[in-house]
Amino acid sequence: MNELIKNTDSFYDRIADLLKAARQAVVKSVNHTMVVTYFEIGKLIVNQEQEGEEKAKYGRNLIIELSDKLSREFGKGFSATNLKQMRTFYLTYSKGQMVSDEFNLSWSHYLKLMRIDDENKTIGLILCQNKNESIVQYTLPENNEQIFASKYQTVLPTKEKLKELIS
Repeated sequence: MNELIKNTDSFYDRIADLLKAARQAVVKSVNHTMVVTYFEIGKLIVNQEQEGEEKAKYGRNLIIELSDKLSREFGKGFSATNLKQMRTFYLTYSKGQMVSDEFNLSWSHYLKLMRIDDENKTIGLILCQNKNESIVQYTLPENNEQIFASKYQTVLPTKEKLKELIS
C-alpha cells in the first residue's frame, strides 16, 4: 500500500510540474506579446503623428482621440498616458531594435527603464552573492522602490584593492 502511495505521489508531482511549466510558458508568452504589441502601437502613433515628416506637428489631439476610441472598444489600459508611454517605448527602443528581436523584459520593467533620464541607462545594481565567487547578479529594485546612490559605494576600487577584497 505504501508503494502505491509513493507511486501516486510521484505521478502527481510529474503532472504538477508539467502544469506549472505550462503556466510559466503562458505568462512569458503573454508578456512578450504585450511588449511587442505596445512597441508596434508606439510605432503607429509616431508614424501617424509625423505624417512622413521628420518631426511631429504639435497641437493635434491624436493621442486623446485614440485613447477614447480604444478605451470604448477594449476597456482599460489605453489611457492617454499609456499611449504616450507606448510612443516613448518605440522611440527609445526603435534605434537598432527589430520587432523580431527578443524583448526579454516585462512591460513594467521597460516602464522603469524609460523613467531613467540619463543616456547611460543602468538596469540595476550589481550584487556579489559571495566575495569568493565571481558570479554577479543584475537586479531591479522590488516594489518600485527607488535606488539611492548615497547608500552605496559609487567609486570602484583599484585593481589591487579589488583583488585584496576578493581574496
